[in-house]
Amino acid sequence: MPLSNQQLQTLKTDIAADPTLSSKPLTSAGASDIAAAYNVAASPAFTVWKTLVTINEVGKKLNGAELAATSSLNQTRLQTIALYLAGGVNPSLADNRAFFDDIFSGAGGTITRPALLALWKRLATRGEKLYATGTGSDAAPATLVVEGSISSEQVQLARELP
Repeated sequence: MPLSNQQLQTLKTDIAADPTLSSKPLTSAGASDIAAAYNVAASPAFTVWKTLVTINEVGKKLNGAELAATSSLNQTRLQTIALYLAGGVNPSLADNRAFFDDIFSGAGGTITRPALLALWKRLATRGEKLYATGTGSDAAPATLVVEGSISSEQVQLARELP
């Protein structure tokens, strides 16, 4: 994902604040080392909402007995969402999570709800954490602003900013 000038400036500031990273040479090897440091899991762990979960992954987390006990209306709702979101669900959107919580509300979802909640989350990299918004705890995951790897080219661009 391309970074905006503001995001590159944030990266530059973060690199400068870390003596281990700021001491790296202004070479492609130095930029690669810095990029590698941003592409490992954040420490301490920082939890974020996933932005895409396939319908197949969702289906694997549905408890069969709980699914069988849902009303025909809720089964129709599930079928409809599977058709409209065939590419996958974006659990970083509160309404997408709420939809599944509503379907499996009450005693009829005590297995499925927590399984889906676990599926909706993942740990962020150091680079993703830099731009994420929110607390990043398991109880209150953050929302990703930048998703994916930081490249050595992006590091070089950031370090070249005035």
